Amino acid sequence: MAKTQLSTAALHSPNGVFSQATVIEATGRLVFVSGMTARRPDGSIAGVGDVSEQTRQVCENVQTAVREAGGSLADVCRVDVYVRNMEDFAKIHAVRAQYFSEPLPASTMVEVSKLAHPDYLIEINAIAVIS
Repeated sequence: MAKTQLSTAALHSPNGVFSQATVIEATGRLVFVSGMTARRPDGSIAGVGDVSEQTRQVCENVQTAVREAGGSLADVCRVDVYVRNMEDFAKIHAVRAQYFSEPLPASTMVEVSKLAHPDYLIEINAIAVIS
């Protein structure tokens, strides 16, 4: 799959681990990964109260879903991130940088008042194109 990171001086450079836009030569399978939380395979919640640990588990869960579809995180072209506290932006992106490399996926991050469980601090869904 040909995936390129669009970067132009006509737009402000992103402050985090994402691109201004991601361009995909769309041959292959689209994989839509539902919102992943910090649930471990045994059902317990990783990192209660620790956004970095929860982000790590969420990224692992996204990675697992994409791998099960036959791809890798390199195939992810878009992520949507829902956080309980936007002040955690730097911590979240420090972890994301360990999982995503250039060309980076396009991304949106929004703060929400609640997630599906009161212990969740972050949720991420993703779209991947697997050739």
